[in-house]
Amino acid sequence: MMEVLILGAGTAGTMAAAGLRKRLPAGNRITVVDTDDRHIYQPGLLLLPFGVYDTGQIVKSRRGVLPRGVDLVMGAVEVVDPDGRTVSLADGRVLRYDQLVIATGTSPRPDQTPGMADTPGVHEFYTLEGSQALREALAGFSGGKLVVGITEMPIKCPVAPLEFAFLVDAHLRKRGIRDRTQITYVTPLDGAFTKAVCSRELGHLLTERDIVLETDFMLEHIEDGKLVSYDEREIDFDLLVTVPINMGADYIAKSGLGDELNYVPTDKHTLRAEGHDDVWVVGDAGNLPTSKAGSVAHFSMEVFLANFMDVVAGRAPTASFDGHSNCFIESGDGKALLIDFNYDVEPLPGTYPLPKVGLPLLRESRFNHLGKLAFRYMYWYALLPERKLPIPSAMSMRGKKQPAGH
Repeated sequence: MMEVLILGAGTAGTMAAAGLRKRLPAGNRITVVDTDDRHIYQPGLLLLPFGVYDTGQIVKSRRGVLPRGVDLVMGAVEVVDPDGRTVSLADGRVLRYDQLVIATGTSPRPDQTPGMADTPGVHEFYTLEGSQALREALAGFSGGKLVVGITEMPIKCPVAPLEFAFLVDAHLRKRGIRDRTQITYVTPLDGAFTKAVCSRELGHLLTERDIVLETDFMLEHIEDGKLVSYDEREIDFDLLVTVPINMGADYIAKSGLGDELNYVPTDKHTLRAEGHDDVWVVGDAGNLPTSKAGSVAHFSMEVFLANFMDVVAGRAPTASFDGHSNCFIESGDGKALLIDFNYDVEPLPGTYPLPKVGLPLLRESRFNHLGKLAFRYMYWYALLPERKLPIPSAMSMRGKKQPAGH
């Protein structure tokens, strides 16, 4: 009997458990470890402050979404011993494994920036409690300086802060107080988007909405209603919606498995942890050079499952992940954009996933907004159970328009 241990019961961990349970004979044991029984649909945290969802629509029991035949152990991981093939929990329990899957993702760490965790008027939407508190703060906001700021990259769902800026612009216009509010978008990058082509093609969206863009802002600390950068630039705020530094789990550093941000160095094609043939990394826990997004967890899952089954059968892994990612970008007023890219191909115009009849790429559309809302149902009932979807995992050029000269 083989012992498969999955650390993390979020998006990637749940999909991995479902996929492995379907493929491995019943005699093999699959155990998932997490700290609580609360599975959160994380894209919903962006929309909860605006009343699009309530808490009950984006939170379910982890036990309820894990498949039958998978054990759930509640506890915090203390340390992994990759040589001894054991995982020690904070309460003293020790779990043995033959194959380990790290799926503990990434989390906001406001404690890493002085003043972020204890300054009044500072909010975030990357946790359920933070999103709920931000909903209350927005309800009581009557105008002033509203700042949306990214501390450092990489972050979970890189376009989410920009989406928030667009959504709060529309929200304040509907409330009739947009003319009393200055919205500033602050980023450590040299443009609003993580992809240069998007900054070039879509930068007008901020200008049209009168959103001030502050680039190359490296946040050092927060004090007395202001952001202060390392080069001593200052930005005042009445309400700050911040994206704290994102980091992997602390046990990864303690186990000697991570980089400076606690992300596991991972082969970007096979999804094996570098230097450890019996350790796999799925979702946001690795250092893959692509977005930390649910779409990456989904598109890479087929590769992980194929390679896992090859290895346990004594074969070399042959499947290769291309870094495929796509992201809906809410732009307010019931519209959204969609981008699709991979390790080598930047976002292109066109349609996805089919020519002419797909969703428009790099362009605002109500269909894209409806697609984002519909994704919640796909998440609960298709993606988490690892049901086959009629969309290829690898990026396709079908429907995309190459720039002149390519």
